[in-house]
Amino acid sequence: MIEDWLERKQVCICAGSGGVGKTTASAAIALGMAARGKKVAVLTIDPARRLANALGLRELGNEERRVDAGVDGELWAMMLDAKRTFDELIEWHAPDERTRDAVLSNRIYQELSNALAGSQEYMAMEKLYELSQEGHYDLLVLDTPPTRNALDFLDAPRKLSEFIDSRSLQLLMAPGLFGLKVLGRGTNMAFSVMKRATGIDLLQDLGEFFRSFGDMTEGFRERALRVNELLGQRSTAFVLVTSPRREAVDEGIYFHRRLKDSGLPFAGVIANRVQRGGGPAKRRELEDLLGGELAAKVYDSYEGTRRLAERDQANLDLLRRRLGRTPLIEVPHLPDDVHDLDGLRRMDEFLFD
Repeated sequence: MIEDWLERKQVCICAGSGGVGKTTASAAIALGMAARGKKVAVLTIDPARRLANALGLRELGNEERRVDAGVDGELWAMMLDAKRTFDELIEWHAPDERTRDAVLSNRIYQELSNALAGSQEYMAMEKLYELSQEGHYDLLVLDTPPTRNALDFLDAPRKLSEFIDSRSLQLLMAPGLFGLKVLGRGTNMAFSVMKRATGIDLLQDLGEFFRSFGDMTEGFRERALRVNELLGQRSTAFVLVTSPRREAVDEGIYFHRRLKDSGLPFAGVIANRVQRGGGPAKRRELEDLLGGELAAKVYDSYEGTRRLAERDQANLDLLRRRLGRTPLIEVPHLPDDVHDLDGLRRMDEFLFD
């Protein structure tokens, strides 16, 4: 059960493709561990705000909030604001207040930070690292960003380091306007036209931003390295949340292989929304009990569910064969949508029992 997977762990990273119930599983894990006396914080970047609803909160923000869950431990939750996390990084790495204010007020930074906040992967890792360093919680549970590829967030620290070390960024951070001259004469002319038309000196904004950012690159590079190290520590556990759909199973197999090749700690798999079914229905007995018309409808519905259950088990059998000894927990397709603490507790009956 999940409690065994997370014994002596400080970080639980729930990963998986979109639409498999990853946010709900993250909240259920956090609630279950808090019920066992742990002080737990669950972090989400879910734009649909399902986590706040499931935890009975009207809203979440970039600071942790205590959840009144009636548990022996403590349950905290937060909704990551990627833009605010980026601003906090600038405040942390800026060598002085003048540099900090110059970057935060710069129009280029404001546009860039909003664009990067849209991807969110690195900011999720950054906030996780920050909270782990503070050491206020027994366990941190991260609901990874909703992406097409469950592995995108693993590459976020590396991509940031490569961007900082790239030749193009080094040129743009060159002293004076030399770096910006590499943009070419045509681009400079376009900036001049924009300045006359709007009064905005975009070229100057670019120069100021890259010169100010240049003082912080070493700090960003070092921080990205530390974030990446956190992923591989023995106190971290990756939990794959998947569904019995074949495409989700195939991605889960690839995810497991990628983690294994990277030497990252993989705890197990949660197969969510698994259809359960029994043996074949006896149509004649149904007709005797319900009558011909109603019996036909009940029979077709039951057989459809049974076939779905057989398909789900076939896909999960494939997943088990490919994962070998990796533990797998099945959570059945619950009759009601999980949208509150009671729903999370029902899910915990399968995760922790």
